[in-house]
Amino acid sequence: MSQGVLAGLKVIEVSRHMSAAVSAMQLAEAGAAVTRIIAPGADDAAAVDPGFAAWHRSKEKLTLDPTSPDGRAGLEKLLASADVLIHDLGPKAAAALGLDDARLAAAFPRLVIGGIPTWPAGHPKADDPHRETLVMARLGVLDEQRAHRPGPIFVRMPVGAWCAAWLSVLGVMARLVHRQSSGRGGPAHTSLAQGSLTTLIQLWARASEPSPSFKNGMPKTAPWSIFQCADGGWIHVIGTPDHVPAMRAAMDALGVEAVAQANGRWPVYGRRFPNGGANAEIFRTRPARAWLEDLWAHDVPAQFCAQLGDVYFDEQARLNGYVVERQDPVFGPTVQPGIPIDIEPPNRIRDPREATPVEAAVHAAPFAPATAPGAARGPLAGLKVLDFGSFMAGPFGPQCMSELGAEVIKVEAVTGDPKRIIHRNFAGSCRGKRSVALDLRDPRSRPALEAMVRWADVVHHNIRAEAAQRLGIDYESLKAIKPELIYCHVTAYGPKGPRTTWPGYDQVFQSFIGWEMAGGGEGNPPIWYRFGMMDVFCAMSSTFATLLALYHRNRTGAGQAVAASLLGASALTAGESVGRPDGSVIPYAQLDAAQMGVSPEHSLYVCADHWIAVAALEPQEQAAFGRLCGDRPESYFRERPAAEALAALAEAGVPAEQVRRDAMEAYFEDPAIRAVGMVATYPKSAWGRLEQIGAMWDLGDLPLTFEYPAPRIGEHSRDFLEAVGLPRAEIDALLAQGLLAQDPSGAPARLEAAG
Repeated sequence: MSQGVLAGLKVIEVSRHMSAAVSAMQLAEAGAAVTRIIAPGADDAAAVDPGFAAWHRSKEKLTLDPTSPDGRAGLEKLLASADVLIHDLGPKAAAALGLDDARLAAAFPRLVIGGIPTWPAGHPKADDPHRETLVMARLGVLDEQRAHRPGPIFVRMPVGAWCAAWLSVLGVMARLVHRQSSGRGGPAHTSLAQGSLTTLIQLWARASEPSPSFKNGMPKTAPWSIFQCADGGWIHVIGTPDHVPAMRAAMDALGVEAVAQANGRWPVYGRRFPNGGANAEIFRTRPARAWLEDLWAHDVPAQFCAQLGDVYFDEQARLNGYVVERQDPVFGPTVQPGIPIDIEPPNRIRDPREATPVEAAVHAAPFAPATAPGAARGPLAGLKVLDFGSFMAGPFGPQCMSELGAEVIKVEAVTGDPKRIIHRNFAGSCRGKRSVALDLRDPRSRPALEAMVRWADVVHHNIRAEAAQRLGIDYESLKAIKPELIYCHVTAYGPKGPRTTWPGYDQVFQSFIGWEMAGGGEGNPPIWYRFGMMDVFCAMSSTFATLLALYHRNRTGAGQAVAASLLGASALTAGESVGRPDGSVIPYAQLDAAQMGVSPEHSLYVCADHWIAVAALEPQEQAAFGRLCGDRPESYFRERPAAEALAALAEAGVPAEQVRRDAMEAYFEDPAIRAVGMVATYPKSAWGRLEQIGAMWDLGDLPLTFEYPAPRIGEHSRDFLEAVGLPRAEIDALLAQGLLAQDPSGAPARLEAAG
């Protein structure tokens, strides 16, 4: 059987929490030999958690106490032959075990270190307990989501922990690619705080000259296009259904006046739904399945608001390997998340006892990270990426690569990426790129396209396959131009099965995986999380596939096509529970009807003046919480100011935080946030001076790159095409024919010579 791209690499994992476990699991299933270090007895409680079955598979377990002299010596011996260390320790805890960056760099200079503490090193709370809810409370994330009642919401989906897991594996892969040419390891850290902020990059920003769209952003009061049907089921619909025959016939039967009256009786569903009220009443006349069949038949993206775990029994997910049947030593026969990406050799769930020999032949790398004399660059410096994507699931991955040092060119239509109309959102998915606006539909643009492809190492996009073929940017067409190209295609439902050409959006997959129902709370209607996390997970999974392919090409010289999808990345998040072959799902923690929490010990509370969040997750913390608050914690907190309540909780040893409200401005003004690089500043952009959420990684000696704000349409068209060798006369002809756009207000770009 295939050994995987990372065959021969050894990974040591020292962790107790999901983010590090998932990061190490991804490396294991890409072929690395992962040894998970656990203290004696540490797994006794965790083993009954369904998430344990998915997150710790494909690894070898080794019981070792790193706090004892013998255990410390054993860990040192393991690290001496390891390539990667993954841990979730704060700086003090890491130093106590001899796992701080400085000592590891001196002792093991080739070791890549992927730490996931609570906050970045250097932040005052870097050594706080690993509690995502408290991180999100302090940042203000819990106040960024509309609930069914006023006030902050307990975010049931662990969006910060999942983003941290993906950030970790991307940072580690970028370091491993860099090590192929430099021979050096080093840190590739992220944190729960940075994970919690990842999806807010599109929501939080401020500018000195904001446009109306930029100023408005994406308000948390934005409507949800979620409709209830006759059978009580809910569906999430993206785009007006008015042209669907069954809906059109029902609206015609009502008549213009009755449709207008219905529209007035219901909340506004957004500009995409001019007849949202009438739609809502008509959807209630037929079962959800009947409506979905009609919507799908007419290319309207929509899905049922399912329960968490229902995806395990979906045909499309099974056909693509996004869910798999697996025998678990604790739960027996299970259905679990599978492999979210396609690559050769393929990732797969592994028996940790398999041998993973180092490949005998290591070829000269066609790409090697470039370091300018006297100037440090990011780990992907020298990598050249063409980004043909739009919206979020396509462009966010290349944005990640740009911040890790890659040179990214956004290739868009002369009318621009459709996402441009939402200025703050666009700024958060296209920074770090330069724009070439080219009409790919016209054959006269082909020489320009071919020149760009010859320049590139990577092509990345989320255009539907049939459209990509029409434009001539499918893999076979581009491989003919540059055989060693790495080509990453992002789809909605995956490359196999009956839904392979279907459209998809973040909302569709939040509903399909079950997070909209889970987020609504017990007995409530579903809600949509406006964080857009499924788009972000998909984009980061596509970046993982791309970096694996790059690592493989550096060994073999061979390019390839890789793939990721919204369904694959989304299905992975169902892993906190697992299914059974009989169609049932092992119970998981349910959000209460008030959307306050999943238990008294892990919940939001209203104090006399502010809201607080409590996360007593360890047995001793839960016992202390009970002693302090008794059996009526709501009354205990309501009678006290937040400062008094937090002081009492701290004295009792119970982790808690005040929930910050309307926190965006406070975030950008926070000296502790700025000190750890978590604000990116662009002196000049389309919106004047621009500030955005900054560093998602800490790479130690290698800087992150924040060189360009999101570009204007075609801001760099002429300069870039000249740099890749297209004659000026041809560029002038494209401009004259309207096939190339060049924004005259764009600042001159600093360009590397084409090579």
